[in-house]
Amino acid sequence: MILKNLLRRKFRTILTILGISIGVAAIISLGSLSEGLQSGYNAMLTGSKADLILSQPDAIDISYSSVDEKVGEKLMNMPEVSQASGMIQGFTQAEGEPFFFVFGYPKDSFVLDRFVIKEGISLFSNEALKYKGDPILLGSAAAEVFDKSPGDSLRLTGSLYRVVGIYETGDAFEDAGAVLSLEDAQVLLGKPRQVNLYYIKLSDPGLRDRFLAKAERQWSDLSISGTQEFSENQTFLEYLEGYIWAIGGLAIIIGGISMMNSQLMSIFERTREIGVLRAVGWSQWRILWMILGESIFVCISGGILGTAVGWLIIYILSQVSVSFKWGNTSISSDLIVEALVVVIVLGIIGGLYPAWRASRLHPIEALRYEGGGGGKIRRLPVGGMAVQSLWQRTTRTLLTITVIGFTVGAIMALDGMMGGLKDDFDKMFLGTDMQIIIRQGDIADTSLSAIDERIGDKISAYPEVKTISGILLTAVVMPDSGGFFMVFGAAPNEQAINRFKIIEGKTLSTNRQIMLGKFMADTLNKQVGDTIDLSGSRFRIVGIYESSVSWEEMGGVLTIRDAQIFIGRPRKVTMYGISLKDPSQAVNIVEKINREFPDVHAALSGDFANEMPDFQNSEGMMSGISLIAVIVGGVGVLNAMLMSVFERTREIGVLRALGWRRRNVLRMILQESVMLGLLGGGVGILIAFILSLLLPHAAGFGEVLKTSWEIGVFIRAIFVAFTLGLVGGLYPAYRATRLLPVEALRYE
Repeated sequence: MILKNLLRRKFRTILTILGISIGVAAIISLGSLSEGLQSGYNAMLTGSKADLILSQPDAIDISYSSVDEKVGEKLMNMPEVSQASGMIQGFTQAEGEPFFFVFGYPKDSFVLDRFVIKEGISLFSNEALKYKGDPILLGSAAAEVFDKSPGDSLRLTGSLYRVVGIYETGDAFEDAGAVLSLEDAQVLLGKPRQVNLYYIKLSDPGLRDRFLAKAERQWSDLSISGTQEFSENQTFLEYLEGYIWAIGGLAIIIGGISMMNSQLMSIFERTREIGVLRAVGWSQWRILWMILGESIFVCISGGILGTAVGWLIIYILSQVSVSFKWGNTSISSDLIVEALVVVIVLGIIGGLYPAWRASRLHPIEALRYEGGGGGKIRRLPVGGMAVQSLWQRTTRTLLTITVIGFTVGAIMALDGMMGGLKDDFDKMFLGTDMQIIIRQGDIADTSLSAIDERIGDKISAYPEVKTISGILLTAVVMPDSGGFFMVFGAAPNEQAINRFKIIEGKTLSTNRQIMLGKFMADTLNKQVGDTIDLSGSRFRIVGIYESSVSWEEMGGVLTIRDAQIFIGRPRKVTMYGISLKDPSQAVNIVEKINREFPDVHAALSGDFANEMPDFQNSEGMMSGISLIAVIVGGVGVLNAMLMSVFERTREIGVLRALGWRRRNVLRMILQESVMLGLLGGGVGILIAFILSLLLPHAAGFGEVLKTSWEIGVFIRAIFVAFTLGLVGGLYPAYRATRLLPVEALRYE
């Protein structure tokens, strides 16, 4: 009976399944990427055959850990250690790929045994030295995407390398990257004499406890753990998983509301049929379970279709982008089960009200119901035919407006928060009389920027420059809360530190001191004179500051030297801020710096945020989210308008019989659809304001996440709402124009 009912309304059923499947596809495809990264880390770390890993504690990710190379020399002098190998890992840009992982190992690393050369020669062979350019080994998956062979060149963040060999490890994550010598990787990633971690092989497993005791005494500021434990503690992967469920969950919620709408329309359409079933003895519970079963069946079908579509998406992307080579094309059973559980719960929740409503129908009243426009007519004192039509179908109208509202509201809230982050970056520099900001050129993320201080010294010698300030940015994880702690580096005698307004204590005067943001001081219950441990390093709190930039209060300020040691980038800064003697010369100086120093990118302080790769990547992410939301929301509008056309078939037949032309019918349906879109847009704006107030509290950041309601945010929201209404109404409007008057008048 359930399947038969759904097949009788094939088009509506297909639309509803499609709407739900898009959300599931988002979860499956993005989840596959996350699982691929997790399994890649596991394979890389456990496949090293190491007994232990030594790293910087509380780093967000392996790439952000920093250990001095001198530690390796001491490790090899310990009798408990048989072998020790440093490793540096990071991502960079590579010929159109914004995120490409590279790995650096020393020549004598025992870990290199897992890299099986399939073509060409090994990285440290004598033949490799004969090639022109720094040698590099390319993973088989990366070589396939880039179409590279031994002897070809590969450009990474402005530097040219020569491919000497193609390797395989069996780990999709490593096979989608490249291997450099440790020295070359340190130069590329801007971390000289630093590694991310040390792989340690013990001479005897029974010496593990003795080694741990000695190592913890000697390196109290570092963390030692097993390979599996280290892999499971990568905080970045947890945040990535949360992001995936947020995006997929939004699409599923929108699809669920559309399903509820569809089920309600099905009940209205089948009112007389339900009346017959009740008259022949069907109980209320049996009716309820029938409708609920239909909802669950639709959701499960959407889950199955979404799983297939998600797999297809990740497979196609893996063929054209090396970044998606991390993903698991063989989707894990856990991910499928999670997605199906979500849609089953959605089917139950979304189907409960329609099922309850159907079970409450009285047999006599249901048998009297006239489909296709019968029933009591309610009219508003104002408004044309489109307004009256929407008013007469209040439940459907409200549900459709809700679908559009959630779609527009979520997009608008994300837009507003992104704008708030941009405003904060602008405030960082505009409020300190800095006209020009410099970062490293050709990077995928600002956190990877590493500018040599010698470049800053040369620029400071320009006669037009008044002051120049180096700035360092990074983040660590607070072990107690699991939240981010932002670390800023600034010289005590330079202009950049002046933007931090001291409210207690004093500013920095020497190393091993820290100024703590008020938000973080309140969160950690710290005062001036206390100490704070960050990734194994202890600092004395000398001051507490406030900042107009919200997220700057989520951390603390170290001296530039302490920050460089902390993140393992000696004599490097993330960016420079420049104040000019004559601000009107800013444009000319920007052009001069970009011309004379091709490795950096200079921009006016007001333009810097818009030109950051972080925000450019975020714009691409926002476009993807908007596309998913528009597709799912558009399916909901299309479903609702189709039901409207079916229900009003006789009405449309009367209008056509009275002389209405097809374009008049087309205009009427499109007016209703666009009006629904714009009304939903208005509700979406209200939802966006509510989300902007609730999300910061849900994330635990208080007032840190701010929103910026620029006119462009509202324009985008209205445009999305209008597009949803227009696209969702096109086919129903076309279908309405194809109705023949005689057949329409016969419709029951």
